[in-house]
Amino acid sequence: MLETSFFTDTDFTRYRTLVYNESGIHFTTTNRSILESRIKEQLREKHIGSVQDYYTLITNDKAELQNFLDSITTNLTRFFRNQAHFDMLQDYVVPELMKFKKDNHTIKIWSAGCSTGEEPYTIAMVLQNILPLPWHFEIIASDLSLKCLMVGKEGFYSDNQVEGIPSNYLTKYFDHVAGGYKIHKDLVSKVRFDYHNLKHDPGFRNFDVVFCRNVIIYFDEVAQVEVINRFWQAMSLKSFLFIGHSESLFGMDTQFEFVKTKWGTLYQKSV
Repeated sequence: MLETSFFTDTDFTRYRTLVYNESGIHFTTTNRSILESRIKEQLREKHIGSVQDYYTLITNDKAELQNFLDSITTNLTRFFRNQAHFDMLQDYVVPELMKFKKDNHTIKIWSAGCSTGEEPYTIAMVLQNILPLPWHFEIIASDLSLKCLMVGKEGFYSDNQVEGIPSNYLTKYFDHVAGGYKIHKDLVSKVRFDYHNLKHDPGFRNFDVVFCRNVIIYFDEVAQVEVINRFWQAMSLKSFLFIGHSESLFGMDTQFEFVKTKWGTLYQKSV
C-alpha cells in the first residue's frame, strides 16, 4: 500500500512541469491533491511501486504518456450545458453569420475540449434544427483524451446522460436502445472527432464559431494567451468565440472584441 508521503515536493515539481510542457495544464499547490490522486490510480492500475519508476515510464513511452495525460483531464460535461450559450448561437450568432456569409453557405464550428461529445452534438442538433437549405454546417470536435473521443464517436449515452435534452430534440435525433440512447447516424456524420492538444497549432483554419468552454481555467496566464491567439489564427473574419461563464479575456492581450447580447456575452473576431 502506498504511503501518504509517497509524493514529495520534488516529485510534484517534476510531474507538474511535465504536464505543463506537454499540455499547458497548470497544477498549483492548491490542486496538487488532484495530480497526486491520479498518479496513485495509475500506479495501482499498472502495479508500479514508485512515482520515480512511473515517471521514467511515461517519459520514455509516448503511449503511456498519452494515457497519463488522459487520466488527469477533467471531463465534466452534459448536453445543453449553459443553455444561454445555445440560445445565443441560435438567435444571435447564426443570424449574424447568415447575413455576412452570403456567398458561402457553410458554417464551420470547432468544439475545442469536447470531452465525450455532448457539446458538439448539442451544437449539431441546434444547427440541424434551424438552418434552412442551402445552408449546412461542419463541426470538428477535439480533445486531449482519446477515451473521451471514442465515446463521442460512438454516440451512445445512458438515460442519465440525456437528461436536460428537450423532448423534441431527444425524439428527433436519438433512438432509444438498450441501456440508453443512440444519436442518429446522419447527425453523427456531421461531427468529426479528432485528437488535439491545445498547446499546439492544430492547422485548422476558417472557423466561423469556436466553443472552448471551461478549458482555459486549467491553464496559467501565459498558456491562456497562447491558446486564445491560436484560436484567432484558426478563425475567419466576423467569427465568434464562446468561453465558459467563469472565464474571461479581460486584461488579456488579444484582438477579440467583447460582445454583449440579451442572452449573454461572447467574443468576436471582427477585424
